Amino acid sequence: MDSAISDASSGRRLPALRRTADNGLKIVIVGGFGVGKTTMVRSVSEIRPLNTEETMTRAGEAVDDTDGVAAKTATTVAFDFGRISLDAQNVLYLFGAPGQERFWFLWDRLFSGTLGAVVLLDTRRLADSWYAIDRLEHHGTPFVVACNDFGGPAHTAEQVREALDLPATVPLVFCDARSRESSKNVLISLVQHLQTTVLPQTPESTP
Repeated sequence: MDSAISDASSGRRLPALRRTADNGLKIVIVGGFGVGKTTMVRSVSEIRPLNTEETMTRAGEAVDDTDGVAAKTATTVAFDFGRISLDAQNVLYLFGAPGQERFWFLWDRLFSGTLGAVVLLDTRRLADSWYAIDRLEHHGTPFVVACNDFGGPAHTAEQVREALDLPATVPLVFCDARSRESSKNVLISLVQHLQTTVLPQTPESTP
C-alpha cells in the first residue's frame, strides 16, 4: 500500500508517490534574483515543498543586486524542491535554483542529472536571465523560457526573443508563477519540448 505524507502545518494527508511510478525526471527552474522560482515550485508541487528561504539582512545589501525587487524580504540560499506526477509512471522532481550571483556556484551541481530546465524571467529585468541561458547552453541542457507576469509593461514574444537572442527552437511561454494551472502549463511545454529534442536522439533498442 502506498504510504501518505503528513503535513503537520495543516493536518491534511498529502498524496503519496504511486508504487507504479518508475520514471523520475529531474527538472531545474533557474533565473535571476526574485523572478518567482520559489513561487512556481510552491504553486505546482503536489507535496509540501522543501524551501531553504532565509530572511534577507543588511549584510547582503553590499553583494546582492536588489534593483527591481526592493520589497523582497526572503531569499533561497540552497534550492527549493517539489514534486508533480505526470501520470502513473512518470514523476517530475522540481529543483528551484537560487538567483543571487553569490550562489551561482551551486548551479552546476543542480544541473547534474537534469533532463531539462525552465528559465523563469521578469521581462522588466531581461539581462538577469542571460547567465542562466548561458550555463544551460554550456551544459547542453534543453530548456524553455517562461515570462512571469509581474504586471509591468507588456512585451511581445518577438521582443523577448530578440532581447535574449533566443533561437526559434527554444519554446517561449508567458505565465503567472502564482497559478498552479499556469505553472503546470510551463512544465507541459518543457516536457513536450523534451519529447522532440531528447527522445528522438535516444537510440532505439535492437531486438
